[in-house]
Amino acid sequence: MTLQASAIRNYWTNLLKLFRRDYLLHPLATTYYVTAHCNLNCVYCEDFGVRRNAQAEPALPLDDAIRVLRILRQGTDRLILTGGEPLLYPDIVELVTHARRELAFRQITLLTNGSLLPQREPLLPLLDHLVVSLDSTDPQAWSSLINAHPSTAQAILDNVRTYARRQREWGYRMIINCVLTPENLSDAHDMLDFCTAHGLLISFSPQAVHNWPHYDLLVSKDYQAFLSQLMTYKRRGAPILGSMAYLRTLRDMVPYACYPTLVPRVTPQGDLLYPCRPIEKEGDSHGGRPCNLLNVTSWQHAIQRAVETYGLPPRMCTSCFQQCFAEPSLMQSHPLSLLWEWVRYPPSRRGTVWAHSPG
Repeated sequence: MTLQASAIRNYWTNLLKLFRRDYLLHPLATTYYVTAHCNLNCVYCEDFGVRRNAQAEPALPLDDAIRVLRILRQGTDRLILTGGEPLLYPDIVELVTHARRELAFRQITLLTNGSLLPQREPLLPLLDHLVVSLDSTDPQAWSSLINAHPSTAQAILDNVRTYARRQREWGYRMIINCVLTPENLSDAHDMLDFCTAHGLLISFSPQAVHNWPHYDLLVSKDYQAFLSQLMTYKRRGAPILGSMAYLRTLRDMVPYACYPTLVPRVTPQGDLLYPCRPIEKEGDSHGGRPCNLLNVTSWQHAIQRAVETYGLPPRMCTSCFQQCFAEPSLMQSHPLSLLWEWVRYPPSRRGTVWAHSPG
């Protein structure tokens, strides 16, 4: 996790808040779902995909999307853009250009399935991190996971290779996000070798079913063994983006205190999801959509409305083990672990040359 400017300030402020048992923490980053539409049908995706496009909420026009980002910028200088497939948003290049040059976000991350990268090349030099979903290096096997023709899977693999070579030229860091499923677990080592060969960082997360890892993974000795191997490889300098605390939590299913306001999420229509997406989806009195950012004057105003509507975030919530929720919470509550990760594993963080060996 790279912390910059306001994110650093928020991190240290949050430590003081936790010491005072104040669990309404300031954001370290914010996630904006640019669009709910997607052009793939990944079997493990519970929220998006072509099959759901007809019911997907519409995206905002560019001017309104910029207004949403302006409110988010008051909370943090780190922006994550996702979807759906964010490259389907017609004004994505203009939106990111404004976020970088006018709103001065210091770190911009884009999450994509990679299929449309050749059509959106002007976007890439504006990014700090380009995260591409890739779950197998075998087009035939992967095509069954994304419900697409093997030629589509092959084209995405080719795109990954192409834009891995452009990292130094255009100044972004490319990260592969691999979802571990019962079907691709046996091929996960190949993913690590692929990323090593192409100078890519890789993060692994388990397939989620109602916010918990797939049952077949939970009872799989191979799954636990692979996570243990990942920790060993990380110690040796493997390009694994994921803290030791997170990998250990996934392997042992250790309960942890989740602080969802560290990375708040905003829908394509500009609605704030509070305190987090999993609780909002439950549709009960513990969370929901307290306000639309087009209708508030500041980030503080949005948070105030959220607390007035749904109360403070839960103190101990372990309803999911997804990296986007678990990793920030673990690092926020364990500053010494964050420091140890930074000092001990720089080769892993940088994705330097590495190859694993038996034993």
